[in-house]
Amino acid sequence: MTVTTAPALHVEELRVARGTRTVLHDVRLDIPAGEVTALLGPNGAGKSTLVLALGGVLRPTGGRLLLGERELTGRRPEKVRAAGVAVVPEGRRLLPSLTVRDNLHAAVYSLGREARRPGVEYALELFPELRQRWHTPARALSGGQQQMVVLAQALASRPSVLVVDELSLGLAPVVVKRLMPVLADVAAAGTAVLLIEQFAHVALALATTAHILEGGRIRFSGTAQELKDNPEKLSAAYLLRTNAEDTPS
Repeated sequence: MTVTTAPALHVEELRVARGTRTVLHDVRLDIPAGEVTALLGPNGAGKSTLVLALGGVLRPTGGRLLLGERELTGRRPEKVRAAGVAVVPEGRRLLPSLTVRDNLHAAVYSLGREARRPGVEYALELFPELRQRWHTPARALSGGQQQMVVLAQALASRPSVLVVDELSLGLAPVVVKRLMPVLADVAAAGTAVLLIEQFAHVALALATTAHILEGGRIRFSGTAQELKDNPEKLSAAYLLRTNAEDTPS
């Protein structure tokens, strides 16, 4: 696989609200090209809100999003995708009545004609199993196969940055074991990968850098190895959430 150069995604002092409530408070992250970066945290930490902000679905109330030197703050989702940021949201969102082929071709429709076929071929190189399901409706696929299609849709655009939210959710361990090396390969080819996971061991097995988000704030930034060597740092963040939930209002 040819190594390419991808700009890093910079998140600077990002603030995001949902309704009248501020969910993310001055979040700062760097997602380097050529690496897997893990973002960990308990349920309710603000991880999915961050995903929506990175994808342009939620408009920040403060801070900046930069792709290299390119300003993405406040851009609409289609502009974010066109800039090179692909987001794989939680939930395996496919068009269930469409075949694998049609789902993939729908994902690359906005690309120039010359880029569509190479993009789909690249995705199929990563997931050759999908060739055997080419004319199968998405609703007839297993959960693992559906996740492959969702990842293939994102990767067919050859993004500079890949954001993956809760990849392992609802999947058997054998499926997770199949999917994770693909993310490692994509990162090794130069893409900046942000893997957002509730299950720390899944993300830390791949990541170089790790961050812990809790209560809408970054509580830890360091190497993945540091968290593996000091699991109490991760446990403390999850305990903070548990204690907050147990505190009477």
